[in-house]
Amino acid sequence: MNMNKASLDYVDYTSGMYRRNIYNQANPEVTKGLGDVGNDMAIYGSKLYVVVNNSNKIEVLNAKTGKRITQINLVNCRYITFYNNKAYASAYLSNVGDPNAPNGIVAEIDTSTLLIERRVTVGRQPEEMAVVGNKLYVANSGGYSPPNYERTLSVIDLASFKETKRIDVAINLNHVKADRYGDLYVNSQGDYLTITPKLFVIDTQTDRVKKALDLQVQNFCIDDDLAYVISTGSGTGQKYTYNLINVKDETLLSQQFITDGTQNQIASPYGLMVNPLTKEILLTDAKDYVSPGTLYCFSPTGSRKWNITTGDVPAHFAFIY
Repeated sequence: MNMNKASLDYVDYTSGMYRRNIYNQANPEVTKGLGDVGNDMAIYGSKLYVVVNNSNKIEVLNAKTGKRITQINLVNCRYITFYNNKAYASAYLSNVGDPNAPNGIVAEIDTSTLLIERRVTVGRQPEEMAVVGNKLYVANSGGYSPPNYERTLSVIDLASFKETKRIDVAINLNHVKADRYGDLYVNSQGDYLTITPKLFVIDTQTDRVKKALDLQVQNFCIDDDLAYVISTGSGTGQKYTYNLINVKDETLLSQQFITDGTQNQIASPYGLMVNPLTKEILLTDAKDYVSPGTLYCFSPTGSRKWNITTGDVPAHFAFIY
């Protein structure tokens, strides 16, 4: 934050090469580089979208070359997702940390013209989003005004692009992911004091909470029938745990997704994703949050295959084939 050090690295699975900071190499004419705090990224079609929240922009790049196509201006933008040739970006619409910030929005961007077409107001400080059917679910955090946190998911009808309801879940919501059975998984970050984080399962047929899991979630991802969850290890004797949930029946499994002891070398687990083709697990270590981090690759059975030094606070992944 405020150091203008966002960067983009590239792993070539064919050659095994790891290239650091390819954005600056591909775009030397952009004097300030990628910007300040890369908060999300995703590939849709032939384009890579990088959400740079403290620079108030979404960088749209050629996904194969990293060359900039355009910049979409959006104040304190946070996350991005896609559906039916549209991109949906959440935004706080305020200066960082402003306790008097207004309600946030989701902006709808046409992926051909790369113009914002519609906006809809949601809760304060909206975070991650997920699409199920014709509905967009948005996690509202209210994180700029503790203890007056938000505690709802906004539900947006994508046809009318209007908020139709809010689902009461728990305070300070953050990540939201959809499984393939019509459920959402959303984590509450608690209040960092007495209210502990939890993971909730939402039935999108009824738009109600169907289950709560006592996991103090830092980050998670879902691939096929498994949710991979990084949690703080309250009462376990471990600083962090690396849990697995079977999303088909919402049960916490006994095994963890790192099995070879490498977890003892990880200071601050941060980014997490499963390679959808190889099922390898990619996990990053942010270390002290101000110096280069580490990217680990684990086999599907949880054994370390390789690791490499990255830029600061390695956080997000996107695959191109």
